[in-house]
Amino acid sequence: QVQLVESGGGLVQAGGSLRLSCAASGRTFSMYAMAWFRQAPGKEREFVGGISSSGGTLDYADPGKGRFTISRDNAKKMVYLQMNTLRPEDTAVYYCAARMSAVVARRTTAYDYWGQGTQVTVSS
Repeated sequence: QVQLVESGGGLVQAGGSLRLSCAASGRTFSMYAMAWFRQAPGKEREFVGGISSSGGTLDYADPGKGRFTISRDNAKKMVYLQMNTLRPEDTAVYYCAARMSAVVARRTTAYDYWGQGTQVTVSS
């Protein structure tokens, strides 16, 4: 069983930065691939990016490429999403997710555990 708690969301102006954190519980965190998803009002939840269980492989969806960076610290059971050059269209609730696999997947159904989400609002 894994519990995930996101933090770090907030209100930021366009062009600004935010760093989201995801704290995980459970003894087997290093066996889980982790990902960030987001969901804007009226839209489906979408993949933002993910990191393999070892941290050696990263995958980013096109909207965040070059602006977002995912990292993890297996010793601290933490995953991070550094978001730079934020845009109003990045406004959404951001979710951390874990799947019992070494490999990142892009579909929501591949993930076993989800956090409660943290709101990110980017003003223009």
